[in-house]
Amino acid sequence: MRYFNTEGLCKSSEHYMVRLDDRLEKIKKLYVDRKKYFVINKGRQYGKTTTLRALAEYLQNAYIVLSMDFQMMSTANFADEQTFVLSFIEYVEELFFSEKDSMNLISSEALQSLSGLKSQEKKTMKEMFWHLSRICETSKKPIVLMIDEVDSASNNQAFIDFLAQLRGYYLNRENQPTFYSVILAGVYDIKNLKLKIRPAEEHQYNSPWNIAAKFKIEMSFSSDQIAAMLAEYEEDHQTGMQIAEVAEEIYQYTSGYPYLVSVICKYLDEDVPDKKGFECMSDVWTKRGIEEAVKLLLKENTPLFDSMIKQIDIYQDLRDIMEQILYQGRKIPFSPAEKSMNLGVMFGFLKEEDGHVAIANRIFEMYLLNLFIAQEAVRSDMYFYGQGSKNQFIAGRRLDMDLVLKKFAEHFSDVYGGNDEKFIEAYGRKLFLLYLKPIINGTGNYYIEAQTRDAKRTDVVVDYLGQQFVIELKIWHGNEYNERGEWQLVEYLDYFHLKKGYMISFNFNKKKAIGVKELWIAGKTLIEAVV
Repeated sequence: MRYFNTEGLCKSSEHYMVRLDDRLEKIKKLYVDRKKYFVINKGRQYGKTTTLRALAEYLQNAYIVLSMDFQMMSTANFADEQTFVLSFIEYVEELFFSEKDSMNLISSEALQSLSGLKSQEKKTMKEMFWHLSRICETSKKPIVLMIDEVDSASNNQAFIDFLAQLRGYYLNRENQPTFYSVILAGVYDIKNLKLKIRPAEEHQYNSPWNIAAKFKIEMSFSSDQIAAMLAEYEEDHQTGMQIAEVAEEIYQYTSGYPYLVSVICKYLDEDVPDKKGFECMSDVWTKRGIEEAVKLLLKENTPLFDSMIKQIDIYQDLRDIMEQILYQGRKIPFSPAEKSMNLGVMFGFLKEEDGHVAIANRIFEMYLLNLFIAQEAVRSDMYFYGQGSKNQFIAGRRLDMDLVLKKFAEHFSDVYGGNDEKFIEAYGRKLFLLYLKPIINGTGNYYIEAQTRDAKRTDVVVDYLGQQFVIELKIWHGNEYNERGEWQLVEYLDYFHLKKGYMISFNFNKKKAIGVKELWIAGKTLIEAVV
């Protein structure tokens, strides 16, 4: 029986997975068949290894594929040029000897000539590539070189020399036979890696890989691709799920990030059925079940989340961008030349959206919010007030959001009512999220709706034990803007099929009436707190 796999390589015979045939055909047609050298750069757990392994199998009828993984070579193998050459030749021998079909397609004399280099006292990169060129020249099929986890070797002079040789032979391929296509895969873009090349701690950006074609194949999953995977699961398990709706809901949380798609499905298959209220599989594979799976995921210390924490601790500018997007709704123009943005995109945490930089998916937004809130909670008065008042907001496992807004308005006015406009615009929405967090913590989730987020307005969506609340947080910009915001909230409530919505207005008018009021617009009830 197949299952959802989140650890390492996925195989269609063992795991439920998105079919890669279309992707593989595009890579073959647009890159390999055109003799391209290219790099697949994507964040961790983005399906790079699975794609490479599937591609190697997909290409085997037309090509000889040398599929390497630089993680299989230790740091010592890159210590100097001679050590690397010896290690690389042994790796090539191992690949040919393990694939008898490939051995029959190359010249045994050419391979023996390459092997003979190992016994020489001085082994150089130049000589190794000369012998590799002879193997490529005499091969009965074009040879494709694949190297996974290539950035694990990036901090070595031997690796730079290796890239330089690949580049030199690529540029002179008409006169010197070489690999038909070269595919490198890793998190880091090797064109941008800062590489240590001298003992004196000097650094430079390497340039030998400026021949690489830009890789434009989409690696994330679409809603339709997720649905096709779920259809296979449904055929085996007969849960009665609405496949298209479930696939779209998973996509809304993940934006198709492969690991996140798989891990949510894994929780739905293995963990959610053990939770109260999900005894029937027909209840599991629903929007409510997905919310439960997301809640479980956000409590885990996954390698992906650990990597995110590590990178934003190292790159403070990257963290600042994320906080400005989440808390202030800043529309920051996207530029791949801006270092922190480029790093965020490379790691898979950020993306370009309509000319602006955005958090890559809702799961990352929720995780980052939880992280930032937790780090600030220890010194936040609003978190303290929310935590101290928590019990009065919950009655019969139902959340009283009307009371939450009322108490927030009171506490906010007491603590921050005298602060200036600049402070409130920068921190007002953060303070509400700090107040709300301990109230729903462990039981509910919340996220900031990306479609409505800007410098003036942010919508927070709260899911709490089957209840859903939409709270609009906005900066006061006059009566006309306020009325327009009310109608926008009404339209958004229609989208969520809700009759009641909430608004918090941060109003800098000295004559404002602080407190909570109830409005009725187009059949909707709006509860508005003015602070």
